[in-house]
Amino acid sequence: MQYENVVQGRFLSRPNRFIAVVDIGGTETVCHVKNTGRCRELLVPGAAVWLAPGVTPGRKTPYDLIAVDKGGKLINMDAQAPNRVFGEFARRFDPLAQEVRPEYRFGASRLDFCLTRPDGLHLVEVTLESGGHARFPDAPTERGVKHLHELIHAVEQGHRATAFFVVQMAEVTDFAPNDDTHPAFGAALRQAAAAGVNVVAYACRVAPDRMEIDQPVPVIL
Repeated sequence: MQYENVVQGRFLSRPNRFIAVVDIGGTETVCHVKNTGRCRELLVPGAAVWLAPGVTPGRKTPYDLIAVDKGGKLINMDAQAPNRVFGEFARRFDPLAQEVRPEYRFGASRLDFCLTRPDGLHLVEVTLESGGHARFPDAPTERGVKHLHELIHAVEQGHRATAFFVVQMAEVTDFAPNDDTHPAFGAALRQAAAAGVNVVAYACRVAPDRMEIDQPVPVIL
């Protein structure tokens, strides 16, 4: 996944979850934050950040904040990136996939991907996370719990199902549900694994202007 015309800046403040104030070459600029999570451990005053020009005509913010440096490690913060990189990675993840269908309606939910195989459907829900010991979520996610239950229903109906966690950085030690933030999500993820849902997490190679899925990391349930 590639970004065009990326520029570097310095994070100053985040007035609300949608925007950040960034110093770009000595000019304070209001930018769109492509991640509505709290991200308090990442967006700290003075942090180096990278921005891509916005492409929507008439928008008020000229740039999207897409990556941040934390302790010398580059972390992608674009909440739309995991689905994009998984779309590129899908046939490597499941070589039997004949078709990759995003935004697939299943039950009462719209799951991220359906991979059609000769032996049936492989339904995949993609989630983002960052951190050396990656933990998800950083805020309660009832949608995440709902989609895990849909994956359980898929397995009960004879389909394959995967909860796929994209860790948007390299050098990741492990992944686990964040029970302190949302115990119900952790319980649902363990229930899904026990029901036969494949639970995997992958680290990424990240550069200021691109990101790609790299290798699996241990999942601790």
